[in-house]
Amino acid sequence: MAQDHSKSNGPDLAQGIALADLADGAKLVGHCGDEQVLLVRRGTEVFAIGAACTHYGGPLVDGLVVEETVRCPWHHACFDLRTGEAVRAPAFSPLACWSVEHRGDRIFVGEKRKRAAQTPGSGGAGQFAGRIVIVGGGAAGFAAAERLRREGHQGSIVMLSDDEAPPVDRPNLSKDYLAGKAPSDWVPLRRESFYAKNGIDLRLKASVADIDVRSGEVVHADGNRTAYDRLLLATGAEPVRLTIPGADQPQVHTLRSLSDCSTIIEEAETARSAIVLGASFIGLEVAASLRARNIEVHVVAPDERPMERVLGPQMGDFIRSLHEQNGVVFHLKDTATAIDGTNVQLSSGLTLTADLIVAGIGVRPRLGLAEKAGLRLDRGIMVDAFLETSAPGIFAAGDIARWPDAHSGENIRVEHWVVAERQGQTAALNMLGQREKYTAVPFFWSQHYDVPINYVGHAERWEEIAVEGDIAAKDCVLRFKRKGRTLAVASIFRDIESLKAELEMERQSAT
Repeated sequence: MAQDHSKSNGPDLAQGIALADLADGAKLVGHCGDEQVLLVRRGTEVFAIGAACTHYGGPLVDGLVVEETVRCPWHHACFDLRTGEAVRAPAFSPLACWSVEHRGDRIFVGEKRKRAAQTPGSGGAGQFAGRIVIVGGGAAGFAAAERLRREGHQGSIVMLSDDEAPPVDRPNLSKDYLAGKAPSDWVPLRRESFYAKNGIDLRLKASVADIDVRSGEVVHADGNRTAYDRLLLATGAEPVRLTIPGADQPQVHTLRSLSDCSTIIEEAETARSAIVLGASFIGLEVAASLRARNIEVHVVAPDERPMERVLGPQMGDFIRSLHEQNGVVFHLKDTATAIDGTNVQLSSGLTLTADLIVAGIGVRPRLGLAEKAGLRLDRGIMVDAFLETSAPGIFAAGDIARWPDAHSGENIRVEHWVVAERQGQTAALNMLGQREKYTAVPFFWSQHYDVPINYVGHAERWEEIAVEGDIAAKDCVLRFKRKGRTLAVASIFRDIESLKAELEMERQSAT
């Protein structure tokens, strides 16, 4: 979804604009030289920052200004207007900032401000400086390590990942990268040099066997130990594996890691047909990406409608129609019972043939370490509002964590990328002793061809779905309600409504 915002549009801000042209609370895009600059007015102050979100390049002029921050319309990243700092995932890199000068009734944008170099070990006096170990190399683990150094943590950070690759932008693996629309340099969350430069001891292919809570040590599979003063469990989830006959054949794949994605891409280069087992978000995004490669795609799932459990029947019917318009063939209320070479036998008696098979039948949280360590579990690792587990000094974040959600009033566990990143950031602050409650409203996005679906909140059950706009016209907001309260909002091309819904949920949670 990244776009090129390098073209100079709008007024030349170095030449100045009339203050009257920028009302209080308004936004305006102009340029300084070849760079796009966003002006935001808050009272008598005017801020000048980069115009494009540093995550996927979303146009911040279409976003939402909240106090002294601006939120991206695409994926709800948040930036500080005064410093340009990325204060909320999924963005991590800051925006550029420019100086602004008032001369009479006009304002002029001057030079780009220099950003102070980030140096590990510059934490404030009294801040925790002990040893931190992070188990997991996904969204939550990366976000925690990055935030620890950004906050100036002085102690060691050891990041243990059982993956072969440094942390990657996993949503891209089922979307643009799999579709062949994104280059490989989009995939890493940071270059490998980032970890050494920031004093993060990233150890790949590192298998952890146990946690010795008493001694404060992580036990590796080879018997070696790594001591910690604070520990973050961010082991994520793993794909549910097929158990039917033939599921272990080489043409049958799951998609979780960069290695998985690379293998599917390699086979897709010669494949003419594919079967996707499961109509989950991942499964349907894979289907869309393979169709972008002109591969015939059949989707097999036990559901009556795709995504009905999360998005309801109206959106489920729309998603099915959208995929069918793009050539996907559905086999719903059906399941695979056996795989024999290129043949897939279905419970209905039908046999499908394909060169490539991808199973997206769900994931399960990786709780083995927490269970062995005696941590409190309930379909996930139970954590408090600060993301600390039942063992003091041990935190959990991401797909494995079940936390007290301030908006719904329930303990929930959510398997979404942005949630994991934001929890990693909050866990980092709390490992440093800042005692910040995790109150972020859950958010995710899903991409199907040219249609993005944004979802804020969390509704495992609802009594009513209020539809505003026209789903078929790809212009809608759906509000999932229980007892008159909106628990979640799904939208298509209604970005500002999505941002406002998120803000309203945050404010409700704070009361």
